[in-house]
Amino acid sequence: METNKISTDKIHHGRNIKRVRESKGIKQDVMANMVSLSQQSVSRYECQKEIDDETLQKFADALGVTADMLKEMPDPMCIIIENNTFENNDNVSIDNLGEDYDKENSYNFNPIDKVVELYERLLKAEQEKNTTLEDRLSKIEEKLKEKK
Repeated sequence: METNKISTDKIHHGRNIKRVRESKGIKQDVMANMVSLSQQSVSRYECQKEIDDETLQKFADALGVTADMLKEMPDPMCIIIENNTFENNDNVSIDNLGEDYDKENSYNFNPIDKVVELYERLLKAEQEKNTTLEDRLSKIEEKLKEKK
């Protein structure tokens, strides 16, 4: 299976505009003002699979990206699915994946557990940062007291 090349049927211009717009924190009504359209028109464009080059260029300019990026950016979910799917001609079954493959736990992946794990790691890093900053602050306060 060739996973380096994403077919054009998995590319959705409107979703790409929406993804870039949301990643930049721009609301639809603000986007509408930027491209001189109504909010409803922006919403309709974001639902369209293919958008003409001229309109796509307007959105690209407003978002600060290239039109080619909006044209060629595949849906990330399609990439994940394509990279993790076996084709029929691979002759792969659960029974011949090897000793390391755990049938019972292979599909028990819980994304919430990963989010919690990430949150805990971020919280710990934030606590360490706060402790370091408090130490620095106390040292600065001590130096200021010594100077007085």
